[in-house]
Amino acid sequence: MEFESVVTHIGEIVEFVGIAVIIIGLIFAAIYSVVTYLKTQDAMTCYKMARQGFGRTLLLGLEILVAGDIIATVAVSLDRSNLINLAILVAVRTFLSWTLEVEIEGHWPWQNQKNADQSA
Repeated sequence: MEFESVVTHIGEIVEFVGIAVIIIGLIFAAIYSVVTYLKTQDAMTCYKMARQGFGRTLLLGLEILVAGDIIATVAVSLDRSNLINLAILVAVRTFLSWTLEVEIEGHWPWQNQKNADQSA
C-alpha cells in the first residue's frame, strides 16, 4: 500500500470514530437523563442533564471529525481547493464547538467561572 492510501484510510477510520462517539454518546446521555428523571422527578434537572450530555458529546465528536478531516486532507494532494475546503470545514466546526461550549458552560472558554459569574 502506498502512503496516501494508508493515510486516507486512517482519516476515514478517525471520522468513523467521531460519528460513533456522537451516536453512542447521545444514547448514553439520553439514558442518563431519563434515569435522572426517574430518580428526581424533576423535569428541569433532566432537561439540563440531557442538554449538557448532548452538548459534550457533540463537542467531542466534532473535535474528532476535525482531526479526521485534517488527516484526510493531508493524504490527498494539497492544492488550493482542498485547503480552502478544509479551512471552511474547520472554521464551521470550530464555530459550532465554541457555541456549544458557551451553551454548556455558560461563559466563554477564556473566562474563568468567577469572572463569568460576576459579568452575568
